[in-house]
Amino acid sequence: MSQSSLDLKTAQATGPVECLDQTFPSDEARRDHYLKLLADKLKDPEFRKIDGFPIGEDEAILALSDPPYYTACPNPWLGEFIKTNGTPYDSKVPYHRNPFASDVSEGKTHPIYTAHSYHTKVPHRAIMKYILHYTEPGDAILDGFAGTGMTGVAAQMCGERNEVLALGYRVDEKKRIINEEGTTFSKLGERSCIVNDLSPIATFIAQNYMLPLNVDEFEREAKRILKETEDELGWMYRTKHSDGREGRINYTVWSDLYTCPECAGEINFYKTAFDDDSKTVKDAVKCPHCNSVFAKGKMHLVYETKIDPADRSTIQIPRRIPVLINYSIKGLKYEKEPDDTDLELLRKVDRMELPLEIPTLKLPEMQMAKVGRMKTVCITHIHHFFLHRARIALATLWRKANDVDDKRLRNSLLFLMEQAIWGMALLNRYQPIMHGRPGGSQVNRALSGVFYVSSQISEVSPWYNLEGKLKRVVKTFKLLPSAKRTGLVTTQDCSKLQIPDNSLDYIFTDPPFGENIYYSDLNMLIESWHGVITNSTPEAIVDRTKKKGLPDYQILMESCFNEYYRVLKPGRWITVEFSNSKAAVWNAIQTTIQRAGFIVASVAALDKKQRSFQSVTSPTAVKQDLVISAYKPNGGLEERFAKNGATEAGVWDFLKTHLTNLPVVKLRGGNVEFIVERDPRILYDRMVAYYVGHTTPVPLSSAEFQADLAEKYPERDGMWFLPEQVSEYDKKRAQAEGVGQLSIFVDDERSAINWLRNFLKERPSTTQDIQPEFMQQLGASWKKWEARPELKVLLDQNFLCYDGTGEVPSQIHSYLSTQYKTLRNLPKNDSNLQNEGKNRWYVPDPKKNIDVETLRNKRLLEEFWTYLPTGYVPAALLRNKAQTLPGMEAPRPKVLKGKKLKELRTEAVRVGFKHCYQQKDYTTILVVAEMIPDTVLNEDEQLQMIYDTAVTRSGVAE
Repeated sequence: MSQSSLDLKTAQATGPVECLDQTFPSDEARRDHYLKLLADKLKDPEFRKIDGFPIGEDEAILALSDPPYYTACPNPWLGEFIKTNGTPYDSKVPYHRNPFASDVSEGKTHPIYTAHSYHTKVPHRAIMKYILHYTEPGDAILDGFAGTGMTGVAAQMCGERNEVLALGYRVDEKKRIINEEGTTFSKLGERSCIVNDLSPIATFIAQNYMLPLNVDEFEREAKRILKETEDELGWMYRTKHSDGREGRINYTVWSDLYTCPECAGEINFYKTAFDDDSKTVKDAVKCPHCNSVFAKGKMHLVYETKIDPADRSTIQIPRRIPVLINYSIKGLKYEKEPDDTDLELLRKVDRMELPLEIPTLKLPEMQMAKVGRMKTVCITHIHHFFLHRARIALATLWRKANDVDDKRLRNSLLFLMEQAIWGMALLNRYQPIMHGRPGGSQVNRALSGVFYVSSQISEVSPWYNLEGKLKRVVKTFKLLPSAKRTGLVTTQDCSKLQIPDNSLDYIFTDPPFGENIYYSDLNMLIESWHGVITNSTPEAIVDRTKKKGLPDYQILMESCFNEYYRVLKPGRWITVEFSNSKAAVWNAIQTTIQRAGFIVASVAALDKKQRSFQSVTSPTAVKQDLVISAYKPNGGLEERFAKNGATEAGVWDFLKTHLTNLPVVKLRGGNVEFIVERDPRILYDRMVAYYVGHTTPVPLSSAEFQADLAEKYPERDGMWFLPEQVSEYDKKRAQAEGVGQLSIFVDDERSAINWLRNFLKERPSTTQDIQPEFMQQLGASWKKWEARPELKVLLDQNFLCYDGTGEVPSQIHSYLSTQYKTLRNLPKNDSNLQNEGKNRWYVPDPKKNIDVETLRNKRLLEEFWTYLPTGYVPAALLRNKAQTLPGMEAPRPKVLKGKKLKELRTEAVRVGFKHCYQQKDYTTILVVAEMIPDTVLNEDEQLQMIYDTAVTRSGVAE
């Protein structure tokens, strides 16, 4: 796409422009052409039936849109954009990348990040590292949960030399990018990017970051609007100093009024509960009338009856009074209590009519209207979020921005003005403490991610709020690639994108976090000003008010990942950035990724450095975002699997492909880090997930898989590699200080077994030696539904014990000969060695482990059958006309149907589910799933996948 007709400094069209292989005499002509096409499209009832179509009139959607680059609705030009900017999939063109497995740390202080305060964002420089790793210039990228479009910004910034250098990379004269290790891995050049979000305000912000802008003209117009508004409304923000001079109000502090729970006397919260010396709220409040002392929560809000300026109805709201005015005179700041003149000015403002620009939309049933003080502050409509002076000021700013003729300039001005909406609402708390010290700005004092109205509110003037923001926004716009149009913005449901199959080169996505943030609720406050509202029906969220639970969230997310899988080219990568404090939500994401067909290759950390409110206050919150790297299998693997998947050859074909796509080396602090995905048990789990996703029986047990793995592939430090990968690992291993240890958090039987395996690998020990250290691992974090097997049971079912006869096992021999000088260089049948090694437990080698696992699975299957309700007969038993199934010889206690099991062994459920899956006994899986706690399924991705398969396959004749 040629941009030669755009001036790089001003982004002002100076001649013909090209757009989607068409040439227009000017950018305005291009815009008019596509606006007309979009207007016609909006009249099509079928177009409006597209999932996620936002709620709004045609005029409002057209007013926001700048087609084809941005539409505040589903973008009809997605296919044309890919055709023009992407390259068709060609299986003959070689492509290979190892997953980007390094942890990434990027701060939130970059001007591009801070220019707009959206609920969540990933720093664009963090995303750039992934894009540069997986793509080349001209490749097509997608982010279906784009938020404010940081993926689109990152894709464009990949063509900016200084931004690439800021990542710590080098760029040579041929525009090749060289990483810290001196390896050339990518090229300088922008990538094409489609960014999508369900929220119109998110995509509106995104297009302001991504489309060219004449920044100088934007700055002039913004200053003009601020000055004109002050000329018209400045009188509303004036106060008299003690010497009669007039001051310009920065902000006015309003305080709630309460009544004493003892004497019912009226209490001014600011004067009574606020400590003016420390600038903090007191722990205990003393009533000025009766001297009773009590907590703030014991007081009762005072309400007053007022006339709603929107419809003249009678409403009740909390009574608030102004208690402090902060103002400036010739650059010096002062504070005062409001006097009679100030109070009369406020009464005059309150008598003014409600401006037409103020949205009066009624809040729908939403979770954000039911949390905290929102239940008591009587906000039922959008205009109730604002005091009347703020309504008039915001409406004036909004009207003047909308009066600008040039659409691109107009949208950038609205981008600026909408940033005052939260800060000029009742949500702006009075917080005179900044970084632990008194003083500081009262701008952006709203609590992030929630509607929260404090007992003390800072009502800021528009100039106090926006003058600093304008400088930051101008600085940001000047940092953006001002003449690039390599991105397309669309507003719709991620699961219904009109993008051709197998057409995209890479996907970076930051999906919603369960119920961490209620996006559509929060976005309504600003979207209502634009007149285009999020259609929350397909919103992937856990929301009690909207009656969406975790299963609904998972179904919605799965449909989106199915779409991701469809549009991504075979053999290409998807990066999923995710943060959630709940294991069930984290597991739901992993399960949906794998059920869509992707294969997980790596999980790393993304540290944004600053913490959200919930990540700081919640003891269980994830402190770092996690990044899943997964790939779409190439067409060759899928074709071969269709022929050989049910055989052992299919297993090893899958594994060879998977090992090729795993990171070979990961360094941290001078050590080679253990790569969890190369652990044989994880390799087996990934293989099983692939087979379950293809509803194909798994040909090998875990023990058989590990035994054959040891014969087919080389092992290093407990990890398994392809022969051609070992030399690279060995080279890095020789240069490193050592191998980092894998930290295991013990909270159930599987993690306890993993801890024992790691412990015994390092030092084969007796039960007496293991017991005290093992008990230290079993803390209060143990899952409440998980039965606690005795240490002896875990050892018997998973490990081997040397009885002192015959040759000492190699693992014990190696340990003893290193730890004891007197036992070095002795043959394995030496009596001293045998005596010292007697009764020591050790990890069996893969070949001997087959017998151990067979016995273990038999015991666990016996346990599994006890979870069946009384009288239930498994389908496999009826089908085979047998008296019993493996493990059913043991007596089964009575289990009442419909009653949940309070305690169980999740390992038994895993073995039982897999057994029933192999037998195609899907009904038994569903029956047991009803008997066990929901959390067992929700927190185990393999159980969830088998269960989901059983749901879809149950009732199918076999």
